[in-house]
Amino acid sequence: MIAQTPEPPYYAVIFTSERTEIDDNYGVTADRMVELAKQQPGFLGVESARNAIGITVSYWADLEAITHWRKDIEHTIAREKGRADWYRVFKVRIAKVERDYGFEK
Repeated sequence: MIAQTPEPPYYAVIFTSERTEIDDNYGVTADRMVELAKQQPGFLGVESARNAIGITVSYWADLEAITHWRKDIEHTIAREKGRADWYRVFKVRIAKVERDYGFEK
């Protein structure tokens, strides 16, 4: 589902990853991280897709909200598990969204 974001500016955190073969409750943890992120101040929405490369984009009101999310203890534990088991490689990019537009039938 495409996130319904407000008028720009706002921020996007783009998480791109390649998984290992280890599952160990990955899906449960990923779902929990989305639910937890939704509870954070400044959270605006999320979009995610996974094939050979996984891409998750979360949207935030400001950089302070992103920093607050990064420091969340449960999110920190999940990141450590990701580094240890779930990801072969990942990249995080933070971008300021200055324009957005779309189309809907």
